[in-house]
Amino acid sequence: MAVGTQLGLLLWKNFTYRRRQRIQLAIELLWPLFLFFILISVRQSHPPFKQHECHFPNKALPSAGTLPWLQGIVCNMNNPCFRHPTAGEAPGVVGNFDGSILSRLLAEARQVLLRTDGQRLLRSFARLLPALRRLWGSGAQRRALPVRDYLREDETFSRFLRTNTSLPPALVDELMGA
Repeated sequence: MAVGTQLGLLLWKNFTYRRRQRIQLAIELLWPLFLFFILISVRQSHPPFKQHECHFPNKALPSAGTLPWLQGIVCNMNNPCFRHPTAGEAPGVVGNFDGSILSRLLAEARQVLLRTDGQRLLRSFARLLPALRRLWGSGAQRRALPVRDYLREDETFSRFLRTNTSLPPALVDELMGA
């Protein structure tokens, strides 16, 4: 039997079956139309809106180390969304906290404990010693250091405040001097 004859017989059988089951035929035709009209009504009642892409601050996992992990949790507690890529968003960058004085102090302490190159270590301590003296001054000399003294010269925190938040530059400078 040819393909055309078989197709014609199959369509005739289907048509005869559908003609006998009128309620089922009506349901099979109206149900997809009903669903389609529901989709149209939802689309017209809630028109689409443009949402900007969202960049979240990076958060280190516990395997990156305890300090970066805790800094990621504490510093990004409210989980903000920014329009532009954040500092440290490149692949392979664990955190942008490496420039803080605490991170540098822990790195220097690790080098001391591991007993690495002595001359380089002494030079590093010589750079760190003035900051520690200001921190641990006695009596009237003791004063609070501004935030910018805890950071490196080319740090990402103030750049982050200027670019990813809507703070004016004067306020950022005031925060860095607090």
